Amino acid sequence: MNTTVKDVMTTRVIWVSKGATFRELAAALREYRVGAFPVVDDDRTVIGVVSGADMLTKEALGDEPGLVGGILHRRDQARARGVTAGDLMTTAVVAVRPEDTVEHAARLMYDRGVKRLPVTDENWRLAGIVSRADVLSVFDRTDAAISHEITHDVLLGEFLVDPARIRVTVMGGIVMLAGRPGTRGTGHEIVRRVRHVPGVVAVRDRLDYPPPPERPASQYDVLASFRMD
Repeated sequence: MNTTVKDVMTTRVIWVSKGATFRELAAALREYRVGAFPVVDDDRTVIGVVSGADMLTKEALGDEPGLVGGILHRRDQARARGVTAGDLMTTAVVAVRPEDTVEHAARLMYDRGVKRLPVTDENWRLAGIVSRADVLSVFDRTDAAISHEITHDVLLGEFLVDPARIRVTVMGGIVMLAGRPGTRGTGHEIVRRVRHVPGVVAVRDRLDYPPPPERPASQYDVLASFRMD
């Protein structure tokens, strides 16, 4: 089972229009206790994101034009002078689609250092929001459910491996695999796949791998042996 963004996202999203004033933004931040808002146009198309950090530029530096002019980049200068969401927002929006995997959303959050992502359809219309807490909710899964998926869906369904050959033990989301996978390649693929099962915290590989096949002797091995003698 691949958990997708639509399985964990929040559909009741607090958003703002481009013309929302600084005062309205500040009040909404306090009322809804969120760190950022998607900015949408009349068709609910996401055109930017405005955060508390964007607004803090005005509060911290808006009354010091010399400092702003000497240190900050042009974008930050404009934000310090901004009075609406359109002035303050970041237009390079990082978003995900409802059908994207939670793993993909988590990777984007990690790479971009953001706490939440807008969820948009193929036309960039706002469909929801996904947060770090939403992404981490996949780990709120019972050990029994994880074990059942690994045994029936992964081992039997994907790899056609008799579950009797591999013992699956799950405690606190940590999976231990023991037994004989058949081939080394199959065992490594099973371990790799199990790591991506929703709810799995870690995998302990205790599989009994068969020894690698012996390489037939070549003419170089014969010559090396002759020289050593």
